[in-house]
Amino acid sequence: MTPKHEKQEFVTVLVRDPRTQKEDSWHSYIDYEIFIHTNSICFTRKTSCVRRRFREFVWLRQRLQSNAVLIQLPELPSKTPFFNMNNPHHVDHRRQGLQQFLEKILQDALLLSDSRLHLFLQTQLSPEDMEACVSGQTKYSVADAIHKFASLNRRFPVEDEERKKGKNDADSDSESSSSGLGPSDDSISCGCKASPASEES
Repeated sequence: MTPKHEKQEFVTVLVRDPRTQKEDSWHSYIDYEIFIHTNSICFTRKTSCVRRRFREFVWLRQRLQSNAVLIQLPELPSKTPFFNMNNPHHVDHRRQGLQQFLEKILQDALLLSDSRLHLFLQTQLSPEDMEACVSGQTKYSVADAIHKFASLNRRFPVEDEERKKGKNDADSDSESSSSGLGPSDDSISCGCKASPASEES
C-alpha cells in the first residue's frame, strides 16, 4: 500500500492573478493566470503557467464536450451582462468558478486525453492555432508546441516585460492570446506577462 501511495499522481491547478488587458482603444478584457503543477504522465510539462480569458474557457468547454459527448462537463461561471470587470467581487467569483471548472475537468481520464486541453493549459496558442495543431495542419506537434512555449517562458516575467516594453506598441495586437494569427513565435509568447489597462469592455 505504501509504494502505491508514493506513486500516486496529482494535478494541482490554480486560476489566479486576474488582470485587465487592453484589446483596443475602446475594449478591455480580463485574463487569468493558470498555474499547473503535476507529476502525471499525461502532461508533457510538470509545471506551466499561461494566461487565458473567459471566452477561451468557453471555447475549451465546447470542444471538450463535442469530443466526449457521453460526459456531462461541469458548467462555467455564467456569463452575465451585469459582470463588472472593475468589481473585485465579480472578478473573484468568476476566477473561483473557472478554477472549479478546471479542477473537475482534470479529474476525468477521458478528458485528459484531449490534446486541446493540454495546449490550452500549457501553451499560449490561440483557439484557431490549437485546432490547427491538433488536426495536423501545423509544422509542429502538440508536444513541440508545449516544449517551445516552455523554452520561451523560462525568463523571469519582469525581464520579459522589460524586453518587450520597447516594442510594446508594435506588438500590442499580437499579445492577445486569442489573436487567431498563424503559428509564429508571437502566438506562443510568454503567457504570464500582461499589459495592465483600465478601460471596461
